[in-house]
Amino acid sequence: MRGATHSALLYARAVRRALRGRPPAVHRLFTAETGRTIFVFGCPRSGTTFLAGALGSLTGHVDLGEVPPLKAAIPRLAATDAGAAGEEAKRVLSRVRRLSFTTGLAAVEQTPESVFIAQALTRAYPDAVFLHLIRDGRDVVCSLEERGWLAASRRGEDDAGQAYGSSTRFWVEPERAAEFAQVNDVRRAAWAWRRYVEAGRALEAQAIELRYEELTSRPHDVAARLSGVIGHPVDELADTLSRAHDESVGRYKTELSADQLSEVEREAGALLRELGYIAATGG
Repeated sequence: MRGATHSALLYARAVRRALRGRPPAVHRLFTAETGRTIFVFGCPRSGTTFLAGALGSLTGHVDLGEVPPLKAAIPRLAATDAGAAGEEAKRVLSRVRRLSFTTGLAAVEQTPESVFIAQALTRAYPDAVFLHLIRDGRDVVCSLEERGWLAASRRGEDDAGQAYGSSTRFWVEPERAAEFAQVNDVRRAAWAWRRYVEAGRALEAQAIELRYEELTSRPHDVAARLSGVIGHPVDELADTLSRAHDESVGRYKTELSADQLSEVEREAGALLRELGYIAATGG
């Protein structure tokens, strides 16, 4: 399914997500877009869905969820001039907000692949808030393995029409494209974590970097960092963020074998060390 019909289906999915649990308010259709847009970046399975949902539940906010028409366009936009890419992304998001009657609310956008056009988004949304949530890559690998999105045996496609399995993604380094399909599933998952995190960290001071582990253990500290930029009291934010659970923190200790951990470190060990998840001496 391609062309206009496919595009309409993607927008319909985006609108359904934006309206989850929220009755349409038609008057918002005629309201100028208000509030600062919040972009939540992070590798899939890093807690971005929770964080965006928590922020989107605040008064005056809406969580757009993952936005299928934007997700489908990002592989192309990532190879496009940043100015043009940012403007197209903004048109897509504005259209979703109009169609879902949410123009009168501050929008939270959480499409994971948006991190690969982050520089373009900073140009299109100079007043936006950019949050980069990082989780221990070893735990992310466990979760990605559980989902099987990158597994060589996986068939089918996601709701944006992008294929599952071991096919080379747009974010893979061109010189390593052939290698991506040949490595094992654990290595491929570690590769994904590394590339998403590298893209988010490239924003440097333009984004607020958060850790999933801190979110689950010290939500009040995270709330204190976000209160000023989000525009909500610390206690209200902390109450919302405190719903994050820590049951999956450190799951790699029981779910990954020594050989699998070695594969993760071969692909992403340098970044894990830089972030402090692995001590500089290893282990």
